[in-house]
Amino acid sequence: MDNRHTQTLISLLRKTHHAEWEATPSAQDAITWLNDLVGFLFPGNHLPKQTSYEGILKKNQIDLENILLSYLDPREVPIEEIVNDFYNSLGTIYQHLRQDAAKIHEYDPAATSVNEVIVSYPGFYAITVYRIANRLTRLDIPVLPRIISEFAHGKTGIDIHPNATINVPFIIDHGTGIVIGATSIIGSNVVIYQGVTLGALHVTKELSDVKRHPTVEDNVIIYARSTILGGNTVIGQGSIIGGSVFITKSVPPYSQVFNTHQVRITTKTGV
Repeated sequence: MDNRHTQTLISLLRKTHHAEWEATPSAQDAITWLNDLVGFLFPGNHLPKQTSYEGILKKNQIDLENILLSYLDPREVPIEEIVNDFYNSLGTIYQHLRQDAAKIHEYDPAATSVNEVIVSYPGFYAITVYRIANRLTRLDIPVLPRIISEFAHGKTGIDIHPNATINVPFIIDHGTGIVIGATSIIGSNVVIYQGVTLGALHVTKELSDVKRHPTVEDNVIIYARSTILGGNTVIGQGSIIGGSVFITKSVPPYSQVFNTHQVRITTKTGV
């Protein structure tokens, strides 16, 4: 590349990067903040000293405020009020997560304790980050919820949009390959296995303000690799959706939906 083209590229990058940096928080800072917060709520290897709980929480609160100040204008966004609202709701988030963990332990015969679920289950980690990101979204904080959600997605293989509405408790079993779209609504005591998609029938930018993803009512189990599409699709309470089912229409409460294809095993005799 000759010098003229180099300078043109550099000029373009400077202009674009400056504009994008002003509107985007540091991903590294966001992930550090998230890790510190999750570690505060659920310390994996050691407990903080009893006298340091307040200090740890205060530092985390200051870190969030600095992240927001790095890309939001405090003259237009009440950053201090938003940060206070988030931390005032942290106790509720924690209690909801304890309910999630307890229900996963109750449901999964392989789980030996609630603590095992908390420290080692990728599904629980994905739910933890979702509940944090969802609260940030409800406080109208842009970009940051998606950064931490995509971090959890990369870490667990579970893709939960922070705008989704998921009640308590929520159970993810195994979890790899799960996709839960932005306008999904999930009730209480719902169990979802690996490879499940709650998606949209049509994907166009014009539908950004429309409910595009399904509603799953209370006490539903959705087994592996099932796909449920459409904003008008409702899976009625108490239903069981078998593995590898494709659904685009509502299912009445207490239904059982299974594939009808058969697997045949034949053996040769006299060989």
